[in-house]
Amino acid sequence: MFTMNALLNDDISSSVSDAIPSSRRRKFLIAGATAATGASLASNSSATGTSVQGGPANASPDFPSPSLKKLFPGFRRETITTSGTTINTLVGGQGPALLLLHGHPQTVACWHKVAPELSKHFTVVLTDLRGYGDSGKPDGGEDHAAYSKRSMALDQVEVMRKLGFPTFHAAAHDRGARVLHRLLLDHPHAVQRAALLDIAPTATMYARVDKAFATRYMWWFFLIQPAPLPETLIGANLDFYLQHHIAKQNKTPGAITPDAYAEYRRCYTHETLHAVCEDYRAAASIDLVHDEADSTNRIKCPLLVLWGAKGVVGTSYDVLQTWRDKSVEGVVQGNSLPCGHYLPEEAPQLVISEFLDFFQKA
Repeated sequence: MFTMNALLNDDISSSVSDAIPSSRRRKFLIAGATAATGASLASNSSATGTSVQGGPANASPDFPSPSLKKLFPGFRRETITTSGTTINTLVGGQGPALLLLHGHPQTVACWHKVAPELSKHFTVVLTDLRGYGDSGKPDGGEDHAAYSKRSMALDQVEVMRKLGFPTFHAAAHDRGARVLHRLLLDHPHAVQRAALLDIAPTATMYARVDKAFATRYMWWFFLIQPAPLPETLIGANLDFYLQHHIAKQNKTPGAITPDAYAEYRRCYTHETLHAVCEDYRAAASIDLVHDEADSTNRIKCPLLVLWGAKGVVGTSYDVLQTWRDKSVEGVVQGNSLPCGHYLPEEAPQLVISEFLDFFQKA
């Protein structure tokens, strides 16, 4: 049986063969699918039924789960309505605003080892990207435009404005970093300083695809297949997919805590899975169109780039150079950290140190 111990110890080889019994097969229904994610875990509680026509932030003092509240002591929760959806938001601390964005298959919970310390120096704002966590999950549309990084970036700008921060610092990991890249191009005056964690530019990565990359990042090509193929196959055993995906990229045994994983699993529903696929489909289609149109546009703010020395990105690219190619001269700095893909959880103290040194220069 594929257990939590196997996940936390990053040891999956002996468990994979028994993880998907033939009796466990579900049919995925795209429209309104909200199937249970497991008998021992709370159901998804994202506020997808509210208006998406804009409006004030709505205070939601009750956290959707005890685990999430435990991970962020002293933070308050709000559900903020943007022009496209609703965004689950946590806010804590005081000082200059610092927005933190997560990646796949995670939620705001990925910052739990970092955010409390940063909140001593900044007003820390954590959001679930649209389609993820407890945020809304709008229909992607025929061209997946609702999950374009342009749409997802606009959510974040609108959230920060409604919180009273027309300008702010921002740091993001994985999919969130792709959203932040687009935000820096579309809203260059909104962000004072930015940090991107463990990514190279999307267009660069697709342009340089080889067998090694396609093998190690197979979900970049599987999740973009037309619905409902990936949704149906992955949805047959969400537990196995989530555990395997995280374990594959984690290079620091024990880094993913039980409370954090409980949040990832609580939120990884069939509805989330479809939204995730739409995110990846957008990245391979409309996002590349936007990137091509902006091929001469450059990031202008100071940019910190961090990556895991043991991860796919760090071993496949000259990461600093890929971002220098996308930025004006002299604004990019950065280095690797001794970990895998999940920097905020595998090397939290190093991330805190890098962030304090970088963002406090403003």
